[in-house]
Amino acid sequence: MSVRLNRSDLCQSKQRSIVTFLRTCAFALVAAIGVSHAAHAASAEEIKARGYLSVATEDDYTPFEFVADGKNTGYDNDLLALVRKKIGVDIKQQVMPWSGILPGVTTGKYDMALTAVLVTDERKKTFDFASPTCEAVTFYAVKKGSTIKSPDDLVGKVVGAETGSAMLADLKLFNEELKKKHGGNGLKQIVEYQSYPEAYQDLGLGRVDAVANTQISLNSLVKTRPDTFVVGQAIGKPTYIAWAVKKGNSDVLKMVDAALLELRKSGEMYQLQQKWLGATYKDMPPSVN
Repeated sequence: MSVRLNRSDLCQSKQRSIVTFLRTCAFALVAAIGVSHAAHAASAEEIKARGYLSVATEDDYTPFEFVADGKNTGYDNDLLALVRKKIGVDIKQQVMPWSGILPGVTTGKYDMALTAVLVTDERKKTFDFASPTCEAVTFYAVKKGSTIKSPDDLVGKVVGAETGSAMLADLKLFNEELKKKHGGNGLKQIVEYQSYPEAYQDLGLGRVDAVANTQISLNSLVKTRPDTFVVGQAIGKPTYIAWAVKKGNSDVLKMVDAALLELRKSGEMYQLQQKWLGATYKDMPPSVN
């Protein structure tokens, strides 16, 4: 059945469309104003006035941040405990999935991403970084007994990584290198996960052939499950891991950097590195910005 609109109906329809359009614009403007306000980076004076620094931390990224016996633990949490004693203000910690941490910093919801953020040129466009907490290189891990013995063996394979991570970006760059080297043949598929435990579970079940993560994290994985997984070789270039703030938030950086550099000088940071990461990184630059 066809429906015909008379001129009056058409006018009313047009008016409704205009009203809808204006309402949409108004909502968008309000949202933009709200985001602009939220994106404000708190100054040192504002932080001292409210009495605390707001940070976001992951809880599922061994050995940096994870839960054991009902408590948040790991390298970053131990480092946070030492920084708390030196910074002069309280630190309120929000534990959440990785996917929400960096967006929360860019909108101003949190002053800092106090988690293992890999420093990349792309991230430097949006964030400034505190003095680095360790070095990092992206490797891959496979299931014990795998036929994958070198990076070239990953051609035609399914590889997983955490969504939004720098390791995923490294994996994508590595895939392009594979294609150039092997006549257009690269990975069969890249699978993105919300968290690494999910990726490791699929690796153990054979749903993916390998998982890309930092060498430090994969060493920790193999340490806890030596009969199941094996660390492969590097597929990324050496870089650093550091806590992140919204670009231009120099006040928070100064507060945190002062504490981190003191912990380097006292040797306490290196003791924690040895405890959690199995190595010390004494040649790190004071700044990576």
